[in-house]
Amino acid sequence: MEKVIGIDLGTTNSCVAIVENGAPVVIPNRGGYKTTPSMVAVTEAGKRLVGHIAKRQAITNAENTVYAAKRLIGRKWTSPQVKNSIAMSSYRIVEGPHRDVRIVLREKEFGVPEISAMVLQEMKVIAEDYLGEAVHKAVVTVPAYFNDNQRQATKDAGEIAGLDVIRIINEPTAAALSYGFGRNVEKTVAVYDFGGGTFDISVLEIGAHGVFKVIATAGDTFLGGEDIDARVIDWLVEGFKEEHGIDLRQDRMALQRLKDAAEKAKCELSSVRETEVNLPFIISNGRNEALHLQRTLTRQELEELSSDLIERTIDICKQTLEDAKLEKDEIEEVVLVGGMTRMPKIQASVEQFFEKEPNKGVHPDEVVALGASIQGAALTDDRHQMVLLDVTPHALGIMTFGSYFEELIPQNTTVPTHRTKIFTTSRDHQTAVKILVMQGESERAEDNELLGEFILTGLRRAPKGTVEIEVTFEINADGIVSVRAKDFETGLEQSIQVTATSGLTRDEIKTMMDDAKGDLVDRRTSEEFEAKKQEADKLIAEIEKLFPQVEQIVASSDFGREAIEKAKAIVGKARTAIERRDVAAIKEQIEGLTRTHRMFKGVVAKT
Repeated sequence: MEKVIGIDLGTTNSCVAIVENGAPVVIPNRGGYKTTPSMVAVTEAGKRLVGHIAKRQAITNAENTVYAAKRLIGRKWTSPQVKNSIAMSSYRIVEGPHRDVRIVLREKEFGVPEISAMVLQEMKVIAEDYLGEAVHKAVVTVPAYFNDNQRQATKDAGEIAGLDVIRIINEPTAAALSYGFGRNVEKTVAVYDFGGGTFDISVLEIGAHGVFKVIATAGDTFLGGEDIDARVIDWLVEGFKEEHGIDLRQDRMALQRLKDAAEKAKCELSSVRETEVNLPFIISNGRNEALHLQRTLTRQELEELSSDLIERTIDICKQTLEDAKLEKDEIEEVVLVGGMTRMPKIQASVEQFFEKEPNKGVHPDEVVALGASIQGAALTDDRHQMVLLDVTPHALGIMTFGSYFEELIPQNTTVPTHRTKIFTTSRDHQTAVKILVMQGESERAEDNELLGEFILTGLRRAPKGTVEIEVTFEINADGIVSVRAKDFETGLEQSIQVTATSGLTRDEIKTMMDDAKGDLVDRRTSEEFEAKKQEADKLIAEIEKLFPQVEQIVASSDFGREAIEKAKAIVGKARTAIERRDVAAIKEQIEGLTRTHRMFKGVVAKT
């Protein structure tokens, strides 16, 4: 049976898991870490770096290192979140050809799904190295509050990475799957998921027979640990400005150092009461004197800096319980997910609101990937009996006369579903109506996301308000939206399958897929070369170490001198193969080096 991996494509870190022998397990990367930084960089030589290696060089290559790309995925250039990211980022963000967002690295523009694809490709490679076979299918998680364009952009990222994303599932739902897996529990659970870039809250009913029913979900796709880091950065920048009159934000390398220091300080303050931020030689002043930044941040100050952000998450929890029509005492368990839930203030705020101690029994960084792998196994293996009933996180409807939003499918409706409403013409003798399909919660249409549009033509001429148009919305299990409009009297009909867009065309996606494949071949070749080079270098060093002893022992015989010359020739050929980066030739020489090393050791052992 083909393996399906589960991927948590996170803002700060990503994680990959698989179900093995009936149990979900997280797959460690080559460094032995279970999570990988969601960072991508391009070096001066044009080489792409992903994960830990990208993070390690972020300070010296700040302008060409991308972090938190997930906050930009599927967004329009005009969105306030994009403007916020431009102000906060050390890398360049520009407008794409389809009013989408592009990132510039080494003068080349990349689509945001293309950057995310590099992280997904890294997850794919980690899984393939572990399993020893190719992986083609994946379940990828997204924040529950992602809209259709953000979900489609994530699917496109999977395609560019060479993955068939068989299902996109919500992160809190994935966490609940992992929490309830194999436990035979019957509970109403709230999953509080506060990660690096996004916040979600989902309320679910977990049934004893593997039924997971989402009752309500809400969130904020631009609220996370990144924003708390930003508050710490502001605090450091303002303090330095007061002291030296210099704005560190104007220097990209200084900004990247501040970001690293802010994140580190925030994490440390989960276990200590105060920490020192010490950044020597942060910048030079006008007189070319090196300036240093040194400040002590306390846990209390961090809590004060971030108190309104934490309060926002609690307000969303409050609204979600109202939407679910549940009282606090009806929530039997509160599960904490996401790296930010390690912060004592957040744990205390959640406990205070829900009036019960939250469950910390799941690993906040790994539980989402584990849940995604469980869903992957359930979709491909009949032995995993599980039913997942999710909801639509946003209301769906159309724009009506006066630019109002008329809701057809309310937020938190269980999918699949369909709804129908009757509308009338707004003008006399109107022969056509434009149907604008929208997603969102605002009564004003322009504040919501436009998903698609179509025109119903050929209506009979009649006074306004007398021609009735029947509009039907339908959502299937994969979240695909179809909309149909019909003239009630004549039966004339027009329909559209709403295709969300990531801002990339099919041609662009195909080009990006080819680039990704080429990069992977280069990377794999490079990795294989490094591995074989190390093996050959080690053998050469050991042979050369034995040369003086062996020469002394066998130099008196012709056979011995011939063996020495042959050994020197093999070492020479191996060095040439390494210089040429010829992997096939290195492999060939390794065989000769191994035989020579064995023979030399044998000669020395006999004396």
